[in-house]
Amino acid sequence: MAAGQSRADQIAALRAQMHKLEAPRTAPAVQPDEEVVEVPSSLARLLPGGGLARRSAVYCGECPALIVELVCHISAQGGHVGVVGWPELSLAQVAESGDLRRVIVVPDPGAEPWAVTGVLAEGLDVVIHRGVGEVTPSKARPVLAKIRGGQAAVVTVGVRLPGTTTEIEAEVTSFRGLGRGSGRINGVDIAVNVESKGVRARRGTVTCGQRRRLEAV
Repeated sequence: MAAGQSRADQIAALRAQMHKLEAPRTAPAVQPDEEVVEVPSSLARLLPGGGLARRSAVYCGECPALIVELVCHISAQGGHVGVVGWPELSLAQVAESGDLRRVIVVPDPGAEPWAVTGVLAEGLDVVIHRGVGEVTPSKARPVLAKIRGGQAAVVTVGVRLPGTTTEIEAEVTSFRGLGRGSGRINGVDIAVNVESKGVRARRGTVTCGQRRRLEAV
């Protein structure tokens, strides 16, 4: 988004971008009327409902590798994703494994980032919102109303909305592809812990890229 835009101009520009994304999808796996957005199967097994619930918010600890994997998977399946307030998040992998045309990035949402997220939640499948700290109930009320009235699943990173019932903690545990001072990362294992109200915590590993292979020794 252009720096210095007024809030009204910024929101109008976002809606224009979403309108461009409304072109017919080709054999999409993500449909607006589904109750959950499909995620990688290794993560789906850990989430209540088997995916990201639409019209609700999920908290995720700051793990860029997991977020990028979500963006790759959802965009590759025909879904539309927004990323708000995370200018340093690298989406290079999305260009290879996902579809950047289905991603709206707002690196600097200005003084009212939740207003931007609320607009994106109206028309996208998933919105990633990165922030810091807690949101007061009074400030969260209009945001939650926008989320409930939209179609997106909202994933908050580093910041929690009141009433969030599912929390994801994730940490990269291993890399593959790097040699002795050379090579390229082609696989990552992420240890994931999911806690949801009324459900026993679930733990598992999400593998991004090339899977670990057995090697003769």
